[in-house]
Amino acid sequence: MAETILVIAEQREGKLNRVSLETVAGAQALAKQTGWTVEAAVVGGESLAAPAAELAKTAVAKVYAVEDASLEPYTPDGFVTALKAFIESRRPKLVLLPHTYQVRDFAPKLAATLGAALVSDAVGCRYEGGKLIFTRQMFQGKYAADISVAGDGPCFASFQSGAYRADQVAAGDAPVEKVSATTGEIRTRPEAPFKEVQQAVDLSQAGIIVSVGRGIKELKNIEIAQALADALGGELAASRPICDAGWLPMARQVGSSGQTVSPKLYLAIGISGAIQHVVGMKGSRNIIAINKDAEAPIFEIADVAVVGNLFDIVPALTEEVKKAKG
Repeated sequence: MAETILVIAEQREGKLNRVSLETVAGAQALAKQTGWTVEAAVVGGESLAAPAAELAKTAVAKVYAVEDASLEPYTPDGFVTALKAFIESRRPKLVLLPHTYQVRDFAPKLAATLGAALVSDAVGCRYEGGKLIFTRQMFQGKYAADISVAGDGPCFASFQSGAYRADQVAAGDAPVEKVSATTGEIRTRPEAPFKEVQQAVDLSQAGIIVSVGRGIKELKNIEIAQALADALGGELAASRPICDAGWLPMARQVGSSGQTVSPKLYLAIGISGAIQHVVGMKGSRNIIAINKDAEAPIFEIADVAVVGNLFDIVPALTEEVKKAKG
């Protein structure tokens, strides 16, 4: 009997988190090396039809909708109890999760409850010498460490956003099976979401990001980048110095101390490319960098490098985008 890789996907209010599809892509890549079977599960209340159907369009053997009314809204108690019972019934070799805030909340307790190891925030995984080997970035991305886990499993691992590409997920037509979740006493009672959180942007879900750095020079010039983001239908982001200065909220910071993103298009405007920023966006599919310094480190990872004055280039680019859209 083949071993199983189980992907625990994340959904919010019936919408699948895009990073979950990246995790499925990682599971499929590993399955090609091992010959193991890939299955997926989505957990929640009574709004799982849409995310389960989206997962079912990928090349997995089966999708499980693990549901119970007590699992909506999310609580770590409910998820740990439900997933512990489900994982014990399925006995997978490996459990993969997207490295989201929610996963960070419940996964350590879930792994500990099952007496299993958890490798968090991995950027890759391979099967070598009969062992699973995970790669994690260390010291803000300056080094990469290979980690192997002893024991028979299950082993848990979460993949960093951008570690794999959602557009590389193999398509399929998987059956969906509803599973009544086993839930015990839920001790936590979540209150209404904090207003600031409701207003904050989740950059990990953005397809296009226009990001600004110190080269923007002053607060009023951010309007230039905002205009381009609006024309492209994208989100505005920034490197840490911009957010530290209070020019943009911390929720829009990309980097090791901010959000990790992997959009289809990332425009880096006036960003030098410090390693702390690069680790948060290097998984982007296409990177365009605009900087007057031809030796800027950001150009080392850029697909398109534009050397010049951003105050001349960006407004002209914005006008061309508007013209193209008619």
